[in-house]
Amino acid sequence: MGTVTGSATGRVLRDRTAGLFLAAVVVSGFGSSAMSLAAGIWVKSLTGSDSLAALALFAVWLPVLFGPPLGAVADRLPRKPLLVGANVVMALLLTTLTAVDSAGRIWILFAVLLVYGTAYVVTDAAESAVVAQAVDAGLVGDFNGLRMTANEGMKLVAPLTGAALYTRFGGGAVALLDAASFALAAGLYALLPVRGPQAAGGREGGRPSGMWQVWGSPVLRPLVLAGSVTMLCAGVNGATLYAVVDRVLDRSPAFAGVLSAAQGIGSITIGLLAGPLLRRLPERVFTASGIAVFALAVSLRALPYDTVALVACGLIGAGLPCVLIAAMTAVQRETPDAVLGRTAAAAGTLMMAPNAVALALGAGLVALVDVRVLLPLVGAVALFTAASLITGRRGKAPTGPRVSAAET
Repeated sequence: MGTVTGSATGRVLRDRTAGLFLAAVVVSGFGSSAMSLAAGIWVKSLTGSDSLAALALFAVWLPVLFGPPLGAVADRLPRKPLLVGANVVMALLLTTLTAVDSAGRIWILFAVLLVYGTAYVVTDAAESAVVAQAVDAGLVGDFNGLRMTANEGMKLVAPLTGAALYTRFGGGAVALLDAASFALAAGLYALLPVRGPQAAGGREGGRPSGMWQVWGSPVLRPLVLAGSVTMLCAGVNGATLYAVVDRVLDRSPAFAGVLSAAQGIGSITIGLLAGPLLRRLPERVFTASGIAVFALAVSLRALPYDTVALVACGLIGAGLPCVLIAAMTAVQRETPDAVLGRTAAAAGTLMMAPNAVALALGAGLVALVDVRVLLPLVGAVALFTAASLITGRRGKAPTGPRVSAAET
C-alpha cells in the first residue's frame, strides 16, 4: 500500500495543474484558517459578546445555504478568470479590515466575512469543475484526498499562527496575512495551464439544476444523502466537544485543542490513503467503512479515558472525510461539464448545511441530555447510515464517455 500511495501521490504532484491547485489550496487555506479563529477573538475583544463572536463563524457558513445558485456562477463564467478574480477581490477586501478598531466598526468585519463565505462557495464550485476537466480521471480521487490533507494540515498550524499574530499585532495583521495568501493564490491560479469553458450566458432553461443532477443520479444520490446524515451527526458530535472535556474527561477547556489536533492528524492520514483505497474498494464500501469508523469513534468518546478520547478523535478524523472525498469525486466523474459547478455546489450544500444546523441543535441537546447517552445515540444513527448505504439500491455508473459542455 505504501508504494502504491507514494506512486499515486508522485503522479499527482508531477501533474502541473494538480500541483498548482494544491499549492493554491495550501496558501489560501493557511490564511483562511488563521482568520477563522482570529475573527471570533476579534469580535469578542471589541464587543465582549459571545453571541456576536459565534455569529462571525456563522457569517462565513451562511452562503453555503445558497450553494446551487452561487455554483451556477461557475458554470456561466470562464472558470480560470473567475478563480483569479475572486481571489484578487478577497485580497483587496481583507485590507479594509485594518479600519476595524472599535465595536462601532465591527459591521465591516461581518460584511467582509459574508463576502468571504460567498467567494468560497463560488470558487469551490469552480475548482471542482476545473479539476474534473484538467486532472487525469485516474488521479481525481488522489487529488481530492491530497486536497483534504492540505486543508487539514493548515488547520493544525494556521490557527495557532493567527492567534499569536492577533495577540502581538491585532486583527489587522491577521487580515493582511490572509490578504497576502489570497493574492498569492490568485497568482497560482493564473498559472494554471487550462482553458475554462466560455460563459454560457443567455437562457438557463435547458440546463438542469444542481439539485436535480444530484437527486436524479442513482450514483450520486445515495452518496450525497449519506454525507448529509453523516455531517448532521458530525455537527452534533462537534457541539459536545467542551462537554466531553469537562464532564467526561474532567479536563480544562484547553484540552480541546489536543483533541482537535488528534482529529486533524486522522484527516491528514486518510487524505493520503483515499486515492489508493478508492481504486481498491467499491465506492460505497469505502464510504460506508469510513462512516462506520466515525460511528464507532463517536460512541467511544463517551468513555472517561484520555487515551481512548485521543484515539477516538483520530478515528473521527480518519472516518469522517471518506464520505466527502468519495461524494465529490463521484460528482466530478458523473456530472456533465456544463453543469458541474452548480452540481458540486448543490452537493456541498446538501452535505455541509446539516453540519451548521446540527451545531446549533447539538448545543441545545448537550444542555438536555447527558453526553454519555447522546454520543452512543449519534453513533448508532451514523452506523445505520453506513449499513443503509451498503444494503440500499445500487446505482449503475455509466459506461460511456463523460459528457462535455458542448454536448449538453
